[in-house]
Amino acid sequence: MTKAINLTLKVWRQKGPEDKGRLETYDAKDISTNMSFLEMLDVINEQLTLAGKEPIAFDHDCREGICGMCGAVVNGRPHGPEKGTTLCQLHMRHFSDRDTIFIEPWRSRAFKIIKDLVVDRGALDRLIQAGGYISANTGGAPDANAIPVPQASAELAFDAAACIGCGACVAACPNASAMLFVGAKVSHLVLLPQGEPEAAQRATAMVREMDSLGFGNCSNERECEAECPKEISITNIARLNREYFKSRFFSNVK
Repeated sequence: MTKAINLTLKVWRQKGPEDKGRLETYDAKDISTNMSFLEMLDVINEQLTLAGKEPIAFDHDCREGICGMCGAVVNGRPHGPEKGTTLCQLHMRHFSDRDTIFIEPWRSRAFKIIKDLVVDRGALDRLIQAGGYISANTGGAPDANAIPVPQASAELAFDAAACIGCGACVAACPNASAMLFVGAKVSHLVLLPQGEPEAAQRATAMVREMDSLGFGNCSNERECEAECPKEISITNIARLNREYFKSRFFSNVK
């Protein structure tokens, strides 16, 4: 049997980057507990539209926990209260009748607010452009077994590559650090033979770009690991630090 709950929403509304922004209150009535969080926002937006009011802007795409587009801070936690869950996969059964829910955008100097809950996460794309790739000639794909990879390294690389680039680690960090994101991208490449030739250049370039974009530094609070929807380990930050130190002291990269 489907259960319905009534909620009070405190939603951050901001017309644009230069607008001051404020929290507005909405009553969410008869919300099915089978709905996802984004479906609940869809219902609220339909009501606002019918009332001739501006709907709440929020990011979404696949709604399957894969693309990394969705994201908002729900009651102080990026993606909400459930561990290892994206906002689009958070269901309303995890809330109780008459709850008050605060919904805010990611907060970071590097993530400019576009409108309401939508932020510009292009800074993460620029980090990838700085070095989160390998240089390889195009052509036919090599045989999967042509380059031997130890099983342990392959599994660690796969775990790091699970990062979807949603930015929850930045939103959760007191310093708005992107170290977990960069650590994951550096790790999944350096752990594989194809990523080794450019390892030193990659670590140096991505850390420099991270600093230039205004991200903070890691202070080992571990909020990033706790709030990451793909549960990326902070051991990847340790690997990033090792790769960076190696690039500075044991290579010719400047």
